[in-house]
Amino acid sequence: MTDNEFQLSTAPADVVRRQYLASAAGDLEALRATLAPDVEWTEMAGFPLAGTYRTPGGVTTNVMEKLAGAWDDWAAHDDTYVVDGENVVVLARYTAANKVTGRSINVRVAHHFVVRGGLIVRFEQFVDTAKVREAMTA
Repeated sequence: MTDNEFQLSTAPADVVRRQYLASAAGDLEALRATLAPDVEWTEMAGFPLAGTYRTPGGVTTNVMEKLAGAWDDWAAHDDTYVVDGENVVVLARYTAANKVTGRSINVRVAHHFVVRGGLIVRFEQFVDTAKVREAMTA
């Protein structure tokens, strides 16, 4: 697949991969382009940004921008994709250093995406929130 074909692909795994690449590059405009206007993005209970966010702008403002403000080098490293129709589960790892404590995280996560019509309509995060909070505690 060429880069152009990848950018135009509506295959669920390709849409999710574009979201990870945009996030890694800090390209919030490209990230928002992967999200449906009525997206539901859920950060797990116990995670510092726990809650459900709607709209592409709501997701980037309340999740990505806040992560960048609290952590140095926040990254979600996507390792394994499991695809079943519109469902994409990604096994990944978060790495970052907390800006207040200087403590680092390297924690496994699972992300569940639902992709319809070439856009992410739902996201749910599963993560060891205790590890994240531990890094935030001096």
